[in-house]
Amino acid sequence: MVEGLVWLGTLAFAATGALKGVEKGFDLLGVLVLATVTAVGGGSIRDVLVGTLPPTALRNEPLLWSVVLTGLLVFRFHPRVHALGPLIHYLDTLGLGLFAALGAERGLQAGLGPFGVALAGTLSGVGGGVLRDVLSGEVPGILYRAGDLYASAAWVGALMVYALHGSYPEGALFLGALTTGLLRIFGRRLGLRLPTPK
Repeated sequence: MVEGLVWLGTLAFAATGALKGVEKGFDLLGVLVLATVTAVGGGSIRDVLVGTLPPTALRNEPLLWSVVLTGLLVFRFHPRVHALGPLIHYLDTLGLGLFAALGAERGLQAGLGPFGVALAGTLSGVGGGVLRDVLSGEVPGILYRAGDLYASAAWVGALMVYALHGSYPEGALFLGALTTGLLRIFGRRLGLRLPTPK
């Protein structure tokens, strides 16, 4: 079940990366690069930080080829994929929640404290998007998102995993992912935002 959701979230991230490449007018290689770094970049950064080498995603050939196939499909059918915006948003949110929770779990396995676990979870969820934005010449969206709790939602979800893993290990991952997803969805609907300078 979790493995299937991870695949779904990874391919949703790949689609968002490929769409960014299309919007920027990148060629096929550029679109595939953005699809790949968005899909596996966050987890790879996390794995390097906790000492898992080579990163898990780079050892999963079926997943990598599926990411490339997703990029190719988006490149070819991007008007239709773009029309699926709301669905892509929810799949992206699913991926964010899952990767934040799984990244937190990886931090726990590495013996990290609460800050380290939260950082591992957040990087797992948003690292690929940061790489995508930098490669496409933009300031990473997590630094200024208005009305869209993203990195902050991943941070809270990862902390939820840390807080619950000792007393409720079976549900910690689920509740951490759910917390991240709900914060993002309802944060956007309610227009919640972090403070900015006046």
